[in-house]
Amino acid sequence: MSILSINCGSSSLKYQLYDWDAQKVLANGLIDRIGLPDSNIVHKHNDQKIARKDKCADHRTAINLVLAFLLQEAKVIHSLQDIEGVGHRIVHGGVRFSASALVDDAVLAEIKANEDLAPLHTPPNVVGIESAREVMPDTPQVVIFDTAFHQTMPEHAYAYALNYELAQKYKIRKYGFHGSSHRYVSERTAVLLDNKPGWKAIIVHVGNGSSLSAVKDGKCLDTSMGLTPLAGVIMGTRAGDLDPAIVQFLVSKTGETVDRIMSRLNKESGMLGISGFSDQRDILAGAAKGDARCQLALRMQAYSVKKYIGAYLAALNGADALIFTAGIGENSPDFRQAVCADMEALGLKLDDAKNQEHSGAERLVSSPSSKIKVYVVPTNEEFIIARDVIEIVRG
Repeated sequence: MSILSINCGSSSLKYQLYDWDAQKVLANGLIDRIGLPDSNIVHKHNDQKIARKDKCADHRTAINLVLAFLLQEAKVIHSLQDIEGVGHRIVHGGVRFSASALVDDAVLAEIKANEDLAPLHTPPNVVGIESAREVMPDTPQVVIFDTAFHQTMPEHAYAYALNYELAQKYKIRKYGFHGSSHRYVSERTAVLLDNKPGWKAIIVHVGNGSSLSAVKDGKCLDTSMGLTPLAGVIMGTRAGDLDPAIVQFLVSKTGETVDRIMSRLNKESGMLGISGFSDQRDILAGAAKGDARCQLALRMQAYSVKKYIGAYLAALNGADALIFTAGIGENSPDFRQAVCADMEALGLKLDDAKNQEHSGAERLVSSPSSKIKVYVVPTNEEFIIARDVIEIVRG
């Protein structure tokens, strides 16, 4: 029996079919650029990689493409009954969910009620759940919340300096996101540091969505995202941290509603707003050709991450390791170089040759003279999802 992990992002769907008892990945893949005419579709099975470009209009179509591949094209499974459980990554658990949960109508309704807290991600998350329930009505569905890992933050780190009664009434606080990724990378970091007592690390998860976390002994002490995934560093389409008065200013100047301005901050800002492109590959290509806006976007992105690293070094009183993960963090040596440049005074120095390697494996990329070890750790959110599914389904 196998576990199907489904990870629906704002413009992507990653999946993994995992034989838990054999501890073996049967198939996995990625569909990204969802909603664009040239979506990338990649399936991997038996050391074979099938890649093509096609139109994938939405996440429901992406789910159907995955199931068609598993059942018909690769024939990895004979029927949907071969799947013991399905795990779904859910961005926002609100105040109710601090751990993974078995899906029922009440749980799904609560997830939908939090949609305004994660407007880019909750709708595709819900589509993934509903599509899987329709196709596999008798298969247990489990939701794994990104916010759960960050529940160990102390109050002084997660609280906002608002009217206290107002914040308590409406549960306004920092929640944090990308929890499955930070959780997996944190576990791997402990291994890389030989489970040194009191180990401290800064995890830099940078993809289309980006977040950092300050971790001590596997527990999150602070993270860059806030009440919603809009806060923190500059992202693909999200603005990250900014003066909140900008919202009122734009409303008064444009005549647009607050909802429209918030949509702009979530979907039309960040790297897209600066450069005109949301995909890092397009921005890098533009920068190489001398596009000033693309070059500016890359400098702003690296600078925003660098500032958070400095802040977390102060909050942790130093660190043993800095970890880069997720699509850009793992695959862009230029990004890592830009972030770590001129940080020798803080104990950070890359090894240029190691940083340029493209092995796809966990690796040390810092110089021997660097006081803080710098690692690249490929994230595996799907593994975390599968493990939680097993724990819940099998009790």
